[in-house]
Amino acid sequence: MVSCRDKDGKNNALVVGFVANVSLDPVMVMVGITPARYSHHIIKESGCFVINFPKKSYKKEYGYLGSASGRDEDKFETAAIKWEDATYVDAPILTDCPVSIECIVVDSTMPGTHKLFIGKVEAIHVDEEYLDANGNILWDKIDLM
Repeated sequence: MVSCRDKDGKNNALVVGFVANVSLDPVMVMVGITPARYSHHIIKESGCFVINFPKKSYKKEYGYLGSASGRDEDKFETAAIKWEDATYVDAPILTDCPVSIECIVVDSTMPGTHKLFIGKVEAIHVDEEYLDANGNILWDKIDLM
């Protein structure tokens, strides 16, 4: 799921089907969002986003965030989405998600139906129970969606 904040301070989040690593040095990721989605213009305007990885227990919220539009309602208020301000970007972190990645848009391209926003990773937040002694994420321990 990708979360973002518009210029008026309204939070939004959506479920995306395209997320990938694109560089290890510097660390960059990509999200694909169709221009028809409300979050597309928010990310284009703000230049930042947060990728949030939900657990299976977040299924109800995931379904809602993937089907409702922030154009029509405040999804965070309607679904009582728990969040906090990101550390480095002007976007919300979904605090019920065990992993969140703050990103600054460094490039974008439109190869087809989706705009690919390439984001430089500014920070990664992980619930401590999913980290090993060296600070590596224990992905196999997280019951992800």
